[in-house]
Amino acid sequence: MLSDPWRHWAATGLWSRVLWPMSVLYCALAILRRRLYTVGVCTVQRLPVPVIVVGNVTVGGTGKTPFVLWLCARLSAAGLRPGIVLRGYGGRNRGVLRVDAHSDPGCVGDEAVLLARHAPGPVIAARDRVAGAQALVEAGCDVIVADDGLQHYRLGRCLEIGILDGVRRFGNGLCLPGGPLREPRTRWDRLDFRVTQGQAAAGEWAMGLAGDRAYAVGGHAEVGLADLRRVHAVAGIGHPQRFFRALEGWGLEVIAHPFPDHHRYSAEDLQFDTDDPVVMTEKDAVKCESLGRSGLWYVPVRAVVDEELARRILARLKPRS
Repeated sequence: MLSDPWRHWAATGLWSRVLWPMSVLYCALAILRRRLYTVGVCTVQRLPVPVIVVGNVTVGGTGKTPFVLWLCARLSAAGLRPGIVLRGYGGRNRGVLRVDAHSDPGCVGDEAVLLARHAPGPVIAARDRVAGAQALVEAGCDVIVADDGLQHYRLGRCLEIGILDGVRRFGNGLCLPGGPLREPRTRWDRLDFRVTQGQAAAGEWAMGLAGDRAYAVGGHAEVGLADLRRVHAVAGIGHPQRFFRALEGWGLEVIAHPFPDHHRYSAEDLQFDTDDPVVMTEKDAVKCESLGRSGLWYVPVRAVVDEELARRILARLKPRS
């Protein structure tokens, strides 16, 4: 797979036309797999508490992690005890593991550690998300949020929430590998709630990301983004350009250094030819703390969503028949 396949997925070009037969096959298999669970050939595991699945119909970053934290904060404020289960992409863990703020991101994944540092309830990383969700129930959670579990059909759910990038949207509309879709485009329309980062279309809820300060990686110092001038911007996320554009929006001169999603950093990755500050996402920062390098800063962000969405989600928390 190319390092930046989205530049090919934005429109139907030669690359996607060559891969079109494989995309059709992928799409057909995705439809068949979902159908097998729908008709009962494959077993859906139901839990005694509501399960909310938050996921993507496309590959790449959409702002799902900030949304999950926003959602869990609203569930907690309503008197519920939410827990988060996720696979832990980028980690070595093969079992069911409780994640805390000091867990090794190389074991449980960077997103799991980031969630554990801010979530109001427990976080579990598990390849088997049903087992992970069951462990959360045993820990006293009365609602489960499955992060990136939209295609994990074995885990029963009462609500499905999709997150979409408002700029990239569905690209050329093809399934992998010729396009960015994990499932057919129609899957988006069947979700209970559709949240779009940026400009939302009809029937979608708009989400923004807010963050105006940078914090020292592994330290306590902080600085306003408006006080910085030129920076080396590092991003190993699904859509690095979004982070770079956000920094430019604060008037910074950005020297961009994109890395693959879930990249495991080494000290050499952060050696640049000028001594300008190195600014990264919080997801990157959890993996760079162990490098023991000074001059590294991260920018935490929070999701900004209409509170009416939280009220509607809470009103729908009833198990499906």
